[in-house]
Amino acid sequence: MCYADEIVILHGIFFKLLSKLDMCLVKIEEHMDRQIEQDGENSSIGCYQHLAILKELNSISKLYYGCEEVFWETMKCRKGAFCHLIVRYAQRSDDNKWILDCKEVTNFEARRHLALMMLPELKDDYEDLYEMLIDRSNLLAESFEYIAYADIESLHAGLFMEFKNEEATGPGVLREWFFLICQAIFNPQNALFVACPNNRRRFLPNPASKVDPLHLEYFTFSGRVIALALMHKVQVGIVFDRVFFLQLAGHTITLEDIRDADPYLYSSCKQILEMDPETIDQDTLGLTFVHEIEELGTRKVVELCPGGKSIVVNSKNRRQYVDSLIQHRFVLAVAEQVAHFAQGLADIMSCRRPQRSFFQCLNPEDLDLMLHGSETAISVDDWKAHTEYHGFKETDLQISWFWKIVGEMTTEQKKVLLFFWTSIKFLPVEGFSGLSSRLYIYKTSEPIDRLPSSHTCFHRLCFPAYPTIGVMRDRLNIVTQEHVGCSFGTL
Repeated sequence: MCYADEIVILHGIFFKLLSKLDMCLVKIEEHMDRQIEQDGENSSIGCYQHLAILKELNSISKLYYGCEEVFWETMKCRKGAFCHLIVRYAQRSDDNKWILDCKEVTNFEARRHLALMMLPELKDDYEDLYEMLIDRSNLLAESFEYIAYADIESLHAGLFMEFKNEEATGPGVLREWFFLICQAIFNPQNALFVACPNNRRRFLPNPASKVDPLHLEYFTFSGRVIALALMHKVQVGIVFDRVFFLQLAGHTITLEDIRDADPYLYSSCKQILEMDPETIDQDTLGLTFVHEIEELGTRKVVELCPGGKSIVVNSKNRRQYVDSLIQHRFVLAVAEQVAHFAQGLADIMSCRRPQRSFFQCLNPEDLDLMLHGSETAISVDDWKAHTEYHGFKETDLQISWFWKIVGEMTTEQKKVLLFFWTSIKFLPVEGFSGLSSRLYIYKTSEPIDRLPSSHTCFHRLCFPAYPTIGVMRDRLNIVTQEHVGCSFGTL
């Protein structure tokens, strides 16, 4: 048999195998639709082999013209089953880069799984965890000392957190620390990050952060904190602006990308590009290749290119002017800050690939969901469905009153109650089903004048059998005040 015959045979094997696997993926989708999971070692091994065979088929498809397109079109048709295989069977030790050759065949769950596998796996043994003892009144500075100067390897096992002069320890305290430290890091008053004008919960690096001599060290620290929050799967209520995400992924920043980061600059650049050529060539705008910035309270003019002060913007170079302006404003002005933040992320990552691989796994919206959590209002029905009772029965008046009161709360009060109960203020995208455990309400034997207390590590809320709905409402109103948070009661 000649070499050419072998090539033809391999081509035929590719299509036969792809057809067989397509039928297997159809069966997986049918099982998923019926919410049936196959048990037993053999079925698990078989499904794992499906993903391994698909990887080899993808490699073979690159050898023949048009076959790679056929392969990915098949995966698009079986997207649900393909993503199920990724989430369930893709391992940290595998080379999963081939999956991202056609990222549109993946869903959020698959991309999140691939990205999180680049971070270390948390250790179960508390003795392996990196311990921190933080004073609430000096939260940012002491947290910086612990994280910025820690041995990198010691952070890979995970964190164990205590607040000074408080008895509480465990996961609930750590979740609270993540929330509080991220609020401090991204507080514009600390000059590290600035909020987008049209969306105050989106942030990007502050070009003027150099007012603090340690600002670059703080950016490295910030990158480590965000990576650790992702590693611990804690939603911190912070999201990155699209520009910041694209920088971390190593992508070029375009005009459309800056729409939220600087609406005024975006609008001005659009007008320049859409202006009538004759009008702009008459030097109506009076623009040259310079950019005026404010630095440490003084305004200065920066040339966008050598000799920029003498280069007039016209219809032929206006695109270059806009691109140079964007490059200076959003890339060069914060290059050091972004580089140090990226280094902090890379310090925590367990793989040897650059941090860009992590962001290239994701879409900007994916990171929003991972860092901020669910965008939808807290569902009381979902909350109730994931709550169990000890001492109380679901039919008790106190439980009926409780859920009636919760249903009448404002959105912010519900968040504060959830935070008091669990140290979680932002739910994962799956809602309450995405939490590490169910929630619990415990009946106590304390006097009825006592306020509710909580054990956030165990997702446990405790209160006595209040005699009336009015008494219960008064008690819950106190613990759902924003300043109380989860530092009130027993953690």
